[in-house]
Amino acid sequence: MTENAWTCWPSREALGRQAVTRPRRVLAWTVRLSALAVLLWGAFGHRQVGIWGALAAVAGVVVTALAAWAVFRTTYEHRLLPSLALMGVLLAIAVAAQATGFRIAALVIFCACGVSALQRFPLAAAGPLAAIALAAYCAFNNDAWLTTAVTVAGMALAGYVLRLDAEARGSAQRLLAQERAALAAEAESAALTERARIAREIHDVLAHSLSAQLVHLEAARLLIENGAERERILERVVAARGMARDGLAETRQALSALRGELTPLEDFLTELVSPGGNAEVTVTGERRPLPAEASQAVRRVAQEALTNVRKHAQGAKVLLRLDYGEHEVTLDVRDSGGSPGELTGSGGGYGLLGMRERAELLGGSLDAGPDEEGFVVTLKVPV
Repeated sequence: MTENAWTCWPSREALGRQAVTRPRRVLAWTVRLSALAVLLWGAFGHRQVGIWGALAAVAGVVVTALAAWAVFRTTYEHRLLPSLALMGVLLAIAVAAQATGFRIAALVIFCACGVSALQRFPLAAAGPLAAIALAAYCAFNNDAWLTTAVTVAGMALAGYVLRLDAEARGSAQRLLAQERAALAAEAESAALTERARIAREIHDVLAHSLSAQLVHLEAARLLIENGAERERILERVVAARGMARDGLAETRQALSALRGELTPLEDFLTELVSPGGNAEVTVTGERRPLPAEASQAVRRVAQEALTNVRKHAQGAKVLLRLDYGEHEVTLDVRDSGGSPGELTGSGGGYGLLGMRERAELLGGSLDAGPDEEGFVVTLKVPV
């Protein structure tokens, strides 16, 4: 035994009633009521007890019951000095009962004190208390020495077994509470992850759609300021309206993705590049359904990469290559270079950063930079 094991209290879970089953409660109350019945019988079964003796016996039983209840409360609160004082009161009552002829009641109190001390006190205090109580039982008991020794050994063993049982029950209750807390934390983490995923989808859709609309609307504003022809201005406005329509469609698609309803990735990429006329999609490897997060990452990176091409290299030819590897899927978006758009600097400038963060959240990577002709964005996502 370590020093801590001798001085530490039984846990509050072990001393409390929270994890006590109904059969255990019934058994505990049966034992308590039996002890009370023995005390009452010992108090009133004495033939020579008069009116004053009966009143004293009633007072003794009441004080004993209150002191026992107080011991249960103070030990539950881990208050050593009040608990020791109350145990001293119980032992004093037992001695007084023995001195006034209530031998059976005294023996019951001695045994109860010994068992309760071993069950509810730190071992450093439980040992001396149990030794005093059971030694007093041996001193005042008139049975044969062998019977008395067996009774004392049984009481000591019962007290220690009750202690071990209570500690096991308390440990099980603590483990159950920890498991419930872990499940609650896991559920909260899953909810936060799902919220982050929804927020990321909404952000990506709005950032892509609004950024594209901003390009055309700002271009229309510059055309108006420069006195351009009505047809050119109208062309920009119509393009912005088309972007708004596409953004609404993408929002619906994002909601479908959140519900697990995704169109095939190859069809999405084909529809994505079809309006421009200068882009081509190539798919290699064994085609297969991808997890929702991986599929969404490929879609969003493709959208953002094409938006950047329209903003920074208008008229450039774009090649999208989707490769299904054994353990990862790779998207390569390569443009041939072109002249910067009218509003190259429009937008917040967080496109590549957002794409890279999305890839890293899935354990993948994103590389972006110029090559010999234009600009290349490469996404790799494990699947």
